[in-house]
Amino acid sequence: MTGGSAKTAETGADPARLIDARIAELGDWRGETLARVRQLVREAVPDVVEEWKWRGVPVWSHGGILCTGETYKAVVKLTFAKGASLSDPKGLFNASLEGNTRRAIDIREGEAIDADALKALIRAAATLNAAPRKSRSG
Repeated sequence: MTGGSAKTAETGADPARLIDARIAELGDWRGETLARVRQLVREAVPDVVEEWKWRGVPVWSHGGILCTGETYKAVVKLTFAKGASLSDPKGLFNASLEGNTRRAIDIREGEAIDADALKALIRAAATLNAAPRKSRSG
């Protein structure tokens, strides 16, 4: 598969269209931020798959979930499914830091996105998803 989206089991709709609709529906800085993040994800991993899960959460996958794009009143939250396993040299992760698996980036109104650092993190997540799983037996 060369990127794009697969019909969602929840609604039978095209996830890309649902994400488009969410961006338009927000109609404020959150929509603009979600659109910018989406663009950066697509630039970082051109064959990324867009999904729509959990009754309305945009999800970007490549060999597994890379990150989600949740929108709240005060933040757009990018949650990386395996964020705790990723190197974050630019310190983008600023939320969900206590967990053993996930890490998140909360983007607030007016905050700039470090595009190069975010794309590097997304590519690292895709690389991690593509890596062979380590055997747990010994």
